[in-house]
Amino acid sequence: MPTRVPQERRRRRPTRSGVLLSEDLIVDTALRLIGEHGPEALSVRRLGAALGCDPSALYRYFHGTDDLVLAIADRIIGDAMKGFVPGDDWVASLREMALRVRAGYLAHPRAAAMAAHRVTRRSSEIQAVDTGIGLLMSAGFEPARAARLYLAFIDTVLSHAAAEAAFQALPRQQREADHRAWRVVYQDLDPASYPALTAARSELPAMADSSFEEAVDLLLEALAARAAGAGPPAAG
Repeated sequence: MPTRVPQERRRRRPTRSGVLLSEDLIVDTALRLIGEHGPEALSVRRLGAALGCDPSALYRYFHGTDDLVLAIADRIIGDAMKGFVPGDDWVASLREMALRVRAGYLAHPRAAAMAAHRVTRRSSEIQAVDTGIGLLMSAGFEPARAARLYLAFIDTVLSHAAAEAAFQALPRQQREADHRAWRVVYQDLDPASYPALTAARSELPAMADSSFEEAVDLLLEALAARAAGAGPPAAG
């Protein structure tokens, strides 16, 4: 767990704008600034200006901007997992977890690039990891194997979701140009040089669509196949 800022150091008086600072408010404001201006907006100076406080007051809640990035990453996980209750079907539950992660990243596409590769060491991430490993243990995998398989599962989910979020964070003109390429550039290739693309030409416009769910389903099918040979779940 990270070394958290002691409670007694936290501000108990309103800022000059009349706002009572809190960790949640700072994270909310940071997400808004990143959403509006990109990751480069995450600075103590800009946060102080947005919150109407002296920038040094933020150090009563976070040790620095990296500490805040970890809190942002954990907030995205927490919001995504809010209300999630695993069911008896471990495959369906892992699939729902994956879809929730994707939705969380797409809700904050500019912050997703900062969050996907970090280990937050905070409660939301810890709970999510415990849930995911527990689901794989319920499928019959031994704890150590469940942990390794969960890593493969969540790394795939996070990477795919982060890539999709990064695309959504691009300016509209760039996104439209990339989509248009599948409908135009890839439809006018030399068949002799690109026989496979020519054979699949009618399907290529769909390459602009998300493959997230199909990729997750392929991964879950592989996990289910391995679980079938793992034996029954351990008692207790």
